[in-house]
Amino acid sequence: MKTVHILIGDDHRIVREGLKQVLADAPEIKVVAEAETGPEILQRVNALGGHGGLHAVLLDIALPGRDGMDVLQALKKNWPLLPVLMLSTYPEKQYAVRCIKLGAAGYLNKSASSDDMVAAVRKVASGGLYVSAIAAEALASAVNGSAARGGIESLSHREHQVFRLLTAGKSVGEIGAQLGLASNTVSTYRLRILDKTGTKNDVELALHAERHTKPPSVA
Repeated sequence: MKTVHILIGDDHRIVREGLKQVLADAPEIKVVAEAETGPEILQRVNALGGHGGLHAVLLDIALPGRDGMDVLQALKKNWPLLPVLMLSTYPEKQYAVRCIKLGAAGYLNKSASSDDMVAAVRKVASGGLYVSAIAAEALASAVNGSAARGGIESLSHREHQVFRLLTAGKSVGEIGAQLGLASNTVSTYRLRILDKTGTKNDVELALHAERHTKPPSVA
């Protein structure tokens, strides 16, 4: 049986330990490395020789130092054959299409069952694309051109990064420091985001984000 070598990139130790415990139930999957910041993930992947030493990377979106979407783009540029499975608490309907367009081999919510987690890792490590039913529906909508043209879906990659940090309560200065951007550049992105989402200030933007990222209620 071929051993599948995995790197886990997540800034929360308890999440990494939980993932390792779940994947330990699959005898052919072996976690050979882990990292908790964007730059550290890239360093570890390079040290392991990319797809020469790894079969897949499990990557969180919200990371310190450099966020997961930036790391994803860097990985696909340097190691295009290395599958990346995005893991996040963010809603699949909003984020899965964005990640897959950037080159991810799949998107999985951290609340997924252990069976789904193992199945997703096996799928992407074998060269396949893993998407849930919700993500598949979002992808179909995007392909058919029926996805909304305005709002959050219309934000560029950088605008979306700024949007996510703004709605997390970060200041313009903090966002600039995290993304390596001048404060006036962040302010320009903020104005574009307000315009595209039809909101007037950060409070309205936060309410807009809450309405559009809240998972559907279960009856």
